[in-house]
Amino acid sequence: MEPITIRTEQRVAEISWFCDLCGGDTQYLGILDNARRSNYAHAREILLTAEQSGYKNILLPSSYTVGQDVLTFASAIAPQTTTINLLTAIRCGELYPPMLARTIATLDHILKGRLTINIINSDLPGLKEDAGLRYQRCAETIEILKQGWQNDRIVHHGEVYQHIDLSSDPVKPYQQNGGPLLYFGGISEGAREVCAKYCDVFLMWPETEDRLYETMKDMSARAARYGRKLDFGLRVHVIVRESESEAIEYSRYIMSKYNEQEGLKLKNRAQDAASLGVLRQNELRELADKDGFVEPLLWTGIGKARSGCGAAIVGNPDQIIQKLNRYMDMGMRSFILSGYPLLEESRLFAKYVLPQLPNVSMPVLQNRIPATTPETPLTTAPLK
Repeated sequence: MEPITIRTEQRVAEISWFCDLCGGDTQYLGILDNARRSNYAHAREILLTAEQSGYKNILLPSSYTVGQDVLTFASAIAPQTTTINLLTAIRCGELYPPMLARTIATLDHILKGRLTINIINSDLPGLKEDAGLRYQRCAETIEILKQGWQNDRIVHHGEVYQHIDLSSDPVKPYQQNGGPLLYFGGISEGAREVCAKYCDVFLMWPETEDRLYETMKDMSARAARYGRKLDFGLRVHVIVRESESEAIEYSRYIMSKYNEQEGLKLKNRAQDAASLGVLRQNELRELADKDGFVEPLLWTGIGKARSGCGAAIVGNPDQIIQKLNRYMDMGMRSFILSGYPLLEESRLFAKYVLPQLPNVSMPVLQNRIPATTPETPLTTAPLK
């Protein structure tokens, strides 16, 4: 494979875990687990365990399901953390952009810069929206955020947010050199263009290496047309055990109570259940062998019971490390991992694999977090 142009040339990776804010944690896939419901205590334990284990970031997802609101949970947990970044999912359109920017600034200061943003472009809950409207709203939201972070005033005239002219003092973040990093996923034409033009990390779901490489080439070329470079990330599940046979056996164990009718019911309650990305995950599963593997170590069975990311890397520690190294060689610099149950699997990955990886904080690497407290309207800048 020819090298792909990426922003972070160093051969490193941000290793992140996933927090159960949307009610999907379980021992058996396709089964609602009353012992692992998405309440504050359970989500808090997952997050603080991930921090103690050495993960650099953690995804706080968003969905209209029983669970925890992203920004409310992030604000409550932030003072209890010291090292981990919070990758907060923000669905464009839920908050008026200047007030969203103010919310982000507050949270960024509480975290002292340990905030990353996962931009979500999807229908608002209960609505079926025109795709063009969604992409336009998403682009305008990001433009307003970036103006607030980088300019003295927010001056915006758009199709969705028509006339805005405001001081940017209330929305200045703690992070410098561009503000919080923006992570974005989506494989439609509109999604690719938004990410190429505005965002920092393009997130992908599992596919064969050839298909991932083609997507990365396309996105790198799109970003170059805007005079930009992207980093690439992969959202993927993982099952690691001391031996490959144990890992495969565990994959069978968590599917041992799967019921197709109930599994599809749970899968289809998610807002992205019919998205192009989920359809691609379904296609991937159709290409797999009788055991669900579409290529060595990549098991697709997990997508039968959940929406979104539908495959897992399955193997012993050396195999998992080799696979992640392979992805890094392709140009990936961020991995958002999960396994079921989330708490137990985070500990196993941290035990067997995490110490062997070149784990970094992306905001630190991109010089977004200042070494000393920055002068902002929320710190020491003169109030106007």
